[in-house]
Amino acid sequence: MADVMTDPVEVEAGAPPAADDTPRWRRTLSLVTSNRLALFGMVTLVVLVLVALLDETLAPYGYNAVDVPSQLQAPTLDHPFGTDNLGRDVLSRVLLGAKVSLQVGVVAVGLSLTAGTTIGLVAGYVGGKLDDLLMRAMDVLFAFPAILMAIAVLAILGPGTTNAMVAIGIVYTPIFARVARASTLSVREEVYVRAARSAGASDLRIMRLHILPNIAAPVIVQASISLAFAILAEAALSFLGLGTQAPNPSWGRMLSEGREFLQQAWWMALFPGLAIFVTVLSFNVLGDALRDALDPRQASAMESRGFGS
Repeated sequence: MADVMTDPVEVEAGAPPAADDTPRWRRTLSLVTSNRLALFGMVTLVVLVLVALLDETLAPYGYNAVDVPSQLQAPTLDHPFGTDNLGRDVLSRVLLGAKVSLQVGVVAVGLSLTAGTTIGLVAGYVGGKLDDLLMRAMDVLFAFPAILMAIAVLAILGPGTTNAMVAIGIVYTPIFARVARASTLSVREEVYVRAARSAGASDLRIMRLHILPNIAAPVIVQASISLAFAILAEAALSFLGLGTQAPNPSWGRMLSEGREFLQQAWWMALFPGLAIFVTVLSFNVLGDALRDALDPRQASAMESRGFGS
């Protein structure tokens, strides 16, 4: 039998693959953008952020520019989204409402993320009676339906955009506390944590430098999903008259104003409703993609199928 020449590359096939020096954030971004739905969500949210930053620059009319002779005008070239019962341009109010909705969502989730992650981190790391006390308090908050709890907080603080941010932040704090605590319980006994403790590192330093970075992934995923629900909550509160107050534009407030004219001016409710739908959908699909990309097992499976390459 003729001798078979062996390719040197094949001889080395059993050697371990070279380490991937690609930064983790870049691999995550590559995996997320390989998902078409997630890419759609990311592009949509970037556009919304630009709209919120430019606000009045993009709006063709002032958000409170009353033009009574043009009231309840159907969509035209001059008013692509039509006009409302006071003759105000619906497109301008939808564009300016993006700023309110995103601002409320980001600030509310930022408050709940900071408070909830701190509570969950301390409870999970310290354990014992402090853990029981903190988590039972979170269970009490979590037991109430989110919108009812937000309404109760606003009943105490009073209606308004700022108070709506605080109310939504309080409502979502238990969710972040639970996520942070569960992740902390699985991390606090890792070898690197025990090594830092044996080296004399303080508890605060261990939590800040060793535990918090390793529980960041599930917290980030939860934040992206909570942003969608925070925007929905703001729209619901404004719809009920407890959030953004007239004449300031808000998608929920516009829905509330449009419900009285559904028969003769359907566009008053349709376009702000579509804005809420697209925004919430974008946050949800982006959150799902982040969850898969930040999960090591899911990320490895996606990379093996060629995603993100």
